[in-house]
This record gives sequence, structure tokens and C-alpha cells, in this order.
Amino acid sequence: MVQVDVFWSYGIGAGLGLASAAKGLRTLERPLEALRSADAFQALLFLAVVFAPSGFVLLWSFPSWETMHVGTRELPGWLVALFGITNITQGLLGFVVARWLSSRGRAFSALLHWLGGYFGMFFILVHGWDGSGYQRFFSPTREALTGWTWRTAASWLTSDVALTLLAMGVVLIPWLVGLTVSWLRASQRAPAAAALWVAILLLLVVGVPAFAVASSVLVRQLGAPLGAAATFALALALTHRRVGPLRRLFAWLGFDEERAAPALKQVTA
Repeated sequence: MVQVDVFWSYGIGAGLGLASAAKGLRTLERPLEALRSADAFQALLFLAVVFAPSGFVLLWSFPSWETMHVGTRELPGWLVALFGITNITQGLLGFVVARWLSSRGRAFSALLHWLGGYFGMFFILVHGWDGSGYQRFFSPTREALTGWTWRTAASWLTSDVALTLLAMGVVLIPWLVGLTVSWLRASQRAPAAAALWVAILLLLVVGVPAFAVASSVLVRQLGAPLGAAATFALALALTHRRVGPLRRLFAWLGFDEERAAPALKQVTA
């Protein structure tokens, strides 16, 4: 969807940047130096060949759904072009930021950029700007959104929109997760490939969406200011240096931020 892709593309890029850094960075990178790497080309290839075109297909085929039922095919050309461009540039930005942080011994911050991009995407899908995000997502047409019920969501599962997303996922998910796993596996401390596949899918398809749902519930029950504060407090608990589960996941993936990054060791030696 147009409203979420800017967050999703950033999360995709940050995840690839973090995985790329796991292969080992021998020098401190200036922000744009990461774009010269072979990994950056592979990330660009994925964004340009798979991710951005998928957005164009959805926007052309289902303009109302792709805009969360606020737009039509009569969108201005500059907006469509901007949508396609940011699906690539935001991904490259995430890649650069994650590599830059990792080269400075802040790989956990890069992990948060990865998950933060996905959280932004799922929060908009779940909550949106008016609390009806999930209803807009599970409505194949603008007409279906009117008088929405869970039966509408059930019918969405067999709609042309859902079937198109499924077909795209057959290409997008194996390419993206496979690339991420192959780069993470370059770290000697990384677990087996099969375990990484399962962990990444559970994290991005179950864990982050569950956090977005919890955040939406908090906002609905407490109001926007208190709900946002409660979401932040929950995030702090999940990332606590000693007991936070994300810290355990970070170490399990093969990272260790207690030690300086190889690049920093060379500089400070």
C-alpha cells in the first residue's frame, strides 16, 4: 500500500544492511561508501526488480485498495513517480544507515532500524490514521469498506487482491529472506540456515505484527499520547540490555555488541 511502503522499503534495506555487515566490515564506512559494495548492488537489484514493480502492479490493478481506499487511478503522475522512487531510495537509505551503524559497533541500533521500519508498516496496516487500518486492508474495494464486518475480511482472502499478493509473495519472500540468511550465515557465530529462516519469518510475520496490534490496542484504550508512551515503555522492556528478548535474539543471530566492531578495533589499535 502507498502509505506503508515507505516504511517497509526502509525496513527491507535496514535488514539487508545489517545482514551485509555480519559478513565483516574491515573499515569505518562513511555513509555513502556502503553504496559501492557488491551487497548494495544486490539490495538495489531486489528493490528495483521485485519490490518497486510490485507496488506499481498493485497501484494500477487495485488503485483504491493500494491507497487504503482514499485514491483512484486518477492520481497525479508526479505522485505515482514519487511512490516508485521512494520504494527504492528508502530501501537504499535503510541499507546505508544499518551498515554505517554496524561499522561503528552499533549493530543493535541497526537491528532496531530494521524492526522499526516493519513496525511502521504494520502499525499503519493495523491502526491507520483513524483506527480503521485493518478494515481498509481487508476490504478489496471501497464499497466493501462501507458496513465492514469480519465477513468482509473472510471474503477478502479469496479476492483478486489477496491472490495477487500471494503470487508476489512467492517471489518476494524467498528472494529477500534467502539473501538475508545467506549474508548472516557468513558470520561464524550464526546458527544454521534453516533456523535463521524460521526465526526471521517468525520475527517479521508474527512478532512485529503482534507488537503493532498491542500498540494499536494501547492507543485505542489510552488515547494517542498515553498509548504512544505505553508503546515506548513496552519497547524499552523488549530491548532491555540484560533481560530484553530482542537482546537475546541479537546475540543468537551472531552479533556481540559488547566487543568493538572489527573496523573500530583497527582504528583504535
